[in-house]
Parts: sequence; C-alpha cells; structure tokens
Amino acid sequence: MTEQFDFTTTSESVTHPRVDTSVFGEDVRADAKRIIDRYPESRSALLPLLHLVQSVQGHVTTEGMEFCAEQLALSTAEVSAVATFYTMYKRKPCGQHLVSVCTNTLCAALGGDAIYRELGEHLGVGHEGTAGTPGEQGSITLEHAECLAACDLAPVLQVNYEYYDKQTPQAALELVKALQRGEKPAPSRGAPLTDFRDAERQLAGFFDGPGADESVAGSSAAPETLQGAKVAHENGWTAPAMPDDAELPPLPEKK
Repeated sequence: MTEQFDFTTTSESVTHPRVDTSVFGEDVRADAKRIIDRYPESRSALLPLLHLVQSVQGHVTTEGMEFCAEQLALSTAEVSAVATFYTMYKRKPCGQHLVSVCTNTLCAALGGDAIYRELGEHLGVGHEGTAGTPGEQGSITLEHAECLAACDLAPVLQVNYEYYDKQTPQAALELVKALQRGEKPAPSRGAPLTDFRDAERQLAGFFDGPGADESVAGSSAAPETLQGAKVAHENGWTAPAMPDDAELPPLPEKK
C-alpha cells in the first residue's frame, strides 16, 4: 500500500520564529492587517504585503519574508517563491531612488542601451548596483528593465516607477545628477516624484505619505498615446458593436 502525504498548508501546520518587533512594530502590523482585510482569502494579500515590507526596510529581507509568512499563515518557502519571482521585489538594499532604464528592443534601438551605459559609467555600478549609501539622500540604484510599456515614447526610463519619456543619454545623465543633489525633477507624466520607500508604501495601497494629495492626481496618458483615439473621434470611427445574438464558443469540458 502506498503511503499518502498531505502537503497542503494550513494555519495550524505552520509555525514561525517570532519576528523582531523593533523592525515590524505595532504600526506596521496594523497596516498589514488593513491590507489583509481587503481580501476574502488572506494569502491574496501577499503581493501588497511584500511592498509594505520594502517600504519599511528598503528591500525584501529574510526577516521581511518571515513577517509576511507569519501574518498570512504561510510557509516562508511559499513567500520566498513569490518574492524571488517578481523583479519589483528587491533582495538587496535600494537607494533613495530606483532608476530603471528600458533596454528592450525598441528603446534599445532608439538609445536605451546608450542611456544605460552612460548612467552606469557615471554611477560606477552595473545592474542592481547602488551608488551611495542605500536609503540615504542622493543614493541611486540602477537597473535595466526589459519593458516599461511605453514604446510610443521610447526611449524611456523610470525613477521609482514614474516615467521620464523620450530620453537621451545627456538628458538622463542630468536627471540622475539632479537626483544625487537631492532634487526631484518632475516626471514626464503621472504623479510627482517621491522616494523609493514612499513609492513602495503607495504600491502597498497607502496614500498617506509626502505629497499624498497629488500622488494620484497626475495624468498617465501622453498625447502620443491618445493620438489614435483622437483621430477616431475626429472621424467618427467606432468599433463595431457586438451583435445581440453572437454565438459564444463552448466551454471546454472539465477533466
């Protein structure tokens, strides 16, 4: 007879070492509870919880993963599998600003590779390297990004996930120098620039930091992005309506 094992994880079967409350104190735990309460299934809160951890520590530490596991009654291995899959969760301390240069095909062809090379030489770092002391004013973490979904405005880069469009090596270099001086040049579109940790708190779902009133006020659509819709409106073009009697494909059989 073959012995059967149950590998399902339940809150009763998972135990964790006590997470250091000096790092994740009662205020952070209260925020974690607010996040978890948004979801009918608590494990669905893992992604914003990891952003909350980054807003506190500047990256996702082993301790941070243990904190998430404790809050959600998951194993640390389950949390680690998610944290190491998504590139937005950083495993090394980040600078005050995260500069992401798109080096995917179109951006690369229009100058993205040259921008990344220029910034790397200026900062003296490579991919995911940090110039300056992580977290302190003027510190910069540089990374190349595979795609930033802004091909109509290529080449682009992001600072803390805010867009700077139609960049050149010189323009990007001046932007980074301004960040190092403690300045926060306005993005091409979207919300005003904030620090990496503040941006991470917003990604966790909290808009209570510096500039919170303006954090969701900026328009994310550039004129180039809306040009097709503008031309269609001017010419009265619309997509054909779906007929009322449209035949839908059958659902696949359950196996």
